[in-house]
Amino acid sequence: QVRLVESGGGLVQPGGSLKLSCVVSGSNLRIYDMGWYRQAPGKQRELVATVTRSGSTNYGDSVKGRFTISRDNAENTVYLQLNSLNPEDTAVYYCNAKNVVVIEGRSYWGPGTQVTVSP
Repeated sequence: QVRLVESGGGLVQPGGSLKLSCVVSGSNLRIYDMGWYRQAPGKQRELVATVTRSGSTNYGDSVKGRFTISRDNAENTVYLQLNSLNPEDTAVYYCNAKNVVVIEGRSYWGPGTQVTVSP
């Protein structure tokens, strides 16, 4: 059974940094494109960043230049470095894994980790 668990969230002041981790168990990270999404209260879930199996990255416009996604296939872990945080970054951050080596591969989500940016 594939399981994703996020960690690293917390309370941080504006301008601060956090590093989120997402550990994938029950499968090999190499078969997944990975992504981070976030959802603020009263808003729809939105793309933060994605990284493909080959290492290509993509970012949402609001986080470009501030956030960095990376993956460590040996550790079955995906990271999201959050810098220059502002209150608009406050949200629950979710990790996503999409199996892209099979047709109509399944997509998996973690339970999320809360990031709160406040003075």
